[in-house]
Amino acid sequence: MTSWWGPLASRNFRLLLACDVISWLGSAMAGVALPFAVLAIGGSPADIGYVATSSLVAMMVFLLIGGAVADRLPRHRVLVAADVEMALAQAAAAGLVLAGQARPWQLAVLAAASGAGLGFFMPAATGLLPQTVSEAQLSQANAMNRIGSSLAQISGAAAGGIVVALYGPGWGLAADAASFALAAALRAGMRFPALPPAEPSHLLRELREGWREFVSRRWLWTIVVQFAFLCAITFGAISVLGPLTAHARLGGAAAWGTILSAFAVGSVAGGLIMIRLRFSRMLLAGTLSLPVFAIWLFALAAPVPLPVVAAAALVAGIATEVFAVNWITTMQQEIPPNLLSRLSAYDYLGSQALAPAGTALAGPLAASFGTAAILTAGGVGIIALTIPVLLVPEVRHLRRRPAQTAPSPAPLIDGG
Repeated sequence: MTSWWGPLASRNFRLLLACDVISWLGSAMAGVALPFAVLAIGGSPADIGYVATSSLVAMMVFLLIGGAVADRLPRHRVLVAADVEMALAQAAAAGLVLAGQARPWQLAVLAAASGAGLGFFMPAATGLLPQTVSEAQLSQANAMNRIGSSLAQISGAAAGGIVVALYGPGWGLAADAASFALAAALRAGMRFPALPPAEPSHLLRELREGWREFVSRRWLWTIVVQFAFLCAITFGAISVLGPLTAHARLGGAAAWGTILSAFAVGSVAGGLIMIRLRFSRMLLAGTLSLPVFAIWLFALAAPVPLPVVAAAALVAGIATEVFAVNWITTMQQEIPPNLLSRLSAYDYLGSQALAPAGTALAGPLAASFGTAAILTAGGVGIIALTIPVLLVPEVRHLRRRPAQTAPSPAPLIDGG
């Protein structure tokens, strides 16, 4: 049995974990603050969706470029630059809200700026973690990273609800800006072996190579197509319809912060389970966990009290982590390191391709058909999306490989 704390022996992993926890803490506060900032300045439910959509669209525009860049440059340096850019964007948004000068279109523009940074951040982050631990420790490291991020979301969502309720949403955005700045400073201290010289290549050629590798793996693109629809449902529900439901009948920002914290508690529980539990058929286990997420949407749709909604969010959090750890570990096992950021970029782009439509349409659809009806339909859709994925043989049969003994690390130098 492997040690619970094995990955923590790596200095680089400890720094990576600290940076992710800090940035997630701020982002969780901003997740509560931003929709209520839009409402506070007179914005409509549709405006909440438009602000969320602008961030998603910008992220998607830059994902492929970010993936190619992260496969050629030191990934931790790419992350530092992305953190700095997102800190500046959130600081500007906080300043406008605190000064009483914010307009919905301004928040949408700044959300897009932050989303652009996220487009560079996400592929680099996926590719960086395997550089910090041995192959034998990957599953544990992924679970620990998810646990740390979930604990930060618990604290951040709860703190965000309190801060918004007592002081206003501008301070929640300011905390997010500070968290990105601190994460950038810590991440700059990471040290890795020098990268081998990259062969001259063109961006489009590298993206075409990544696309060929992406479509050659049926298990990969099948689940990405599933997630395109799943993310449209969940992003619309959690970014728009959840805050609206909390605002209408559950107690406002503090209640929504409580619900998000419950989801994060479930995520911690799921991460703890995944530290010890190593499924042989990783994709099958992850896919079977996804329909459980629908319970959260059904609870939001039903006229049930806050504790029941929070309990449903907690269960959804457990299921989400079971999928996430198995998915990330599968990608790190099956995809060569020099392709991991690019294929991760195609994963993120495809998975979230329809998310802007989900966030943009959630408000208008709720206005036309009722929030409860749209949430119920979304829950049914999540369950139905699982069926075609289970028909793919690779999803059912792909197995975890026995871990190889890690080679001796190369000498560490500054920067690489």
